[in-house]
Amino acid sequence: MHDIAPFSGFGLGLRRTHYTDFLDGDVPVDFVEVISENYMVEGGMPLRLLEQIRAKHPVILHGVSMSIGSAHGLDADHLVRLKLLADRIDPLWVSDHLCWTRTSAHNSHDLLPLPLTQEAMDTVCENIDRAQTALGRAMLFENPSSYLTFPEDEMAEWEFLSAMARRTGCYLLLDVNNVYVSAQNHGFSAAEYVGGLPLDRVRQIHLAGHTPGEILIDTHDREVCDEVWALYADTIAKTGPVATMIERDDKIPPVGELLCELERARSLSASHQAVAA
Repeated sequence: MHDIAPFSGFGLGLRRTHYTDFLDGDVPVDFVEVISENYMVEGGMPLRLLEQIRAKHPVILHGVSMSIGSAHGLDADHLVRLKLLADRIDPLWVSDHLCWTRTSAHNSHDLLPLPLTQEAMDTVCENIDRAQTALGRAMLFENPSSYLTFPEDEMAEWEFLSAMARRTGCYLLLDVNNVYVSAQNHGFSAAEYVGGLPLDRVRQIHLAGHTPGEILIDTHDREVCDEVWALYADTIAKTGPVATMIERDDKIPPVGELLCELERARSLSASHQAVAA
């Protein structure tokens, strides 16, 4: 399986609202990330637009329905269509989530949690091996936000991710906001979570906003909060330069507002690299 070299750029999640900005202007980003399933088609306007944007910017394909934790295995048609898209776009990398989304007959379109057990680990690793073999490339997998735990859990999520990466050779997409949300919801240490990961396998970081409350909800509909920025700063001090992205999926502002957030990430990264030097 091919290695994924580190890439230290700063990017945005490409959403329909900003197509014109990227097509007609010069948006100062190092990459864009798109939802893979929106473009896994043989033709049509969205795919043509993506190809035009790909001519200007590197692209990351980020999936939401591979269902890597499915006990029914992976959808063969999904893998075929994803490989066709990847071959066409030549992305920086392809990623998805540590979750399950479907049964043999139904797709929930939600990122559903897994029990953190050895049995689930075996299923996940088997599915990752199949996906990476089908795509002919290593993948990244993202830690989801969580709102419940299972009484059957045998390990912490960071231990699960560490063993998963070691067994399959996959890489990690570390969503710092998701770490913070889950830590607050379940009462564990976000710093312990990050410190327990194989940080040399992290190739990308997501930053996003969440809805506060008694239970934090990962809504991606507002600015990154100060606590998540602080966790990001601590994280990049350990990982060194990795690709960082601002993710917004609802109440999407003008692209200039997102670029201001992205500049904060650049500044934090630069200051930590200066200290390290």
